[in-house]
Amino acid sequence: MAKGLKALQVLWAAVLVLALAGCGESSSNADSLAAQDAPMFPVSVVDETGSEITVESVDRIIPLDGTVAEVVFALGMGGNVVATDLSATYPPEADALPEIGYQRALSAETVASFAPTVLLATDIAGPPEALDDMRRLGYPLVIIPNDATPAGAGRKIRAVANALGIPERGEELASALDAAVSEAAVPPGSDRERPRVLALYVRGTVAQLVLGESANTRWLINAAGGVDVSESLGIDDSAPISAEAILAAAPDVLVVPAAGLESVGGAEGLLEIGGLGQTPAGQNRQIFAYDDQLLLGNGPRTAEMLAQLRNDLRAAVVAAPTNPKEDS
Repeated sequence: MAKGLKALQVLWAAVLVLALAGCGESSSNADSLAAQDAPMFPVSVVDETGSEITVESVDRIIPLDGTVAEVVFALGMGGNVVATDLSATYPPEADALPEIGYQRALSAETVASFAPTVLLATDIAGPPEALDDMRRLGYPLVIIPNDATPAGAGRKIRAVANALGIPERGEELASALDAAVSEAAVPPGSDRERPRVLALYVRGTVAQLVLGESANTRWLINAAGGVDVSESLGIDDSAPISAEAILAAAPDVLVVPAAGLESVGGAEGLLEIGGLGQTPAGQNRQIFAYDDQLLLGNGPRTAEMLAQLRNDLRAAVVAAPTNPKEDS
C-alpha cells in the first residue's frame, strides 16, 4: 500500500477508536472531543448555501446523509450521533443507530423526536418543506458540500469538522486524504491502456440509469486510468439506459453499486438490461460492483475506493481478449 494511503488508514483508525469509545454515552461536549481541539461554543459557520449557521452544542448530532455520518465517525464524534438516515451503512456502528427515514424523503416530526442539537445534510436532502420545518423548529441545519471531484471528500470533511467545532482535526484528516487520493490516481500522462468504463445505477426495474458527470463515478473512473463513456454520450447527471447508445459506446467494463447489482439478480440479470450483454464488457463479464456508500459517497475511504478501482481496471485490461466477439 502506498505511503499516503497507509498514513490515512492509520489516522482513520485512530479517530474511529475515539468515536467508538464514546458510543452509547450521554457525555458533554468536552468529554466527547479530543483534548487537542475541544471547541468553545457557540460555533458559527457559513454553509454550502451561503447561510450563516450557529451551532450551540454537538451533544446530539443527526447526519442526514450516509457519507456525512461516516465523516462524523471518522472525526471521532460517533458517540454523539443519535440517529442516521437509511443511506448510512458504514461504519457498522452508524448503521446500527435508530433511523429517521431516507434523506430524500425526510419528516421534520421524525427528526424532532430525537431532539437533535445539530443537523448535517447535503443538497440531496429533502423535501425542501421538511428542511424548512426543521429550521422553523430552531434546529441548526448545516448544508455540507457534496462535490463529485477529487477534492470533494476533503472539502466535505473540513465542512463537517468546522460545523462540529473541530477544524484542526478535520484539516488533519482531510489533508491526509487529499494526499492519498493524489497518490492513488493514475498520472494523466500515463501511457497505460485506458479501458472504456460505463457506470450504472440500478434498482430492479424502478431505476436503470447511466451515471454521468455529476456522479462520483466520473472522476473516479478517469483518475483510476479509465475513460468514462458517459462523457462521450453527453450525460451530465444521469440518463435511462439506451440499448442503441450503449452498443455504440462499447464499454469494456461495467461499474455498479453492489446493492443495485443484487436488485437485478446479479451479473446475469444486469446483462439482460438494454444492450449490456452485447457490449465487450458483457461478453467478457467485466463487471465490478462496490459498496454503494463507498462508490457514490466521496467520503473518508475515497482513496481506498480509487486504489481498488485502479487495480480492477488494470486487471480487466490484462484479462480482456483482443477480440471479444471471436472469443465469446
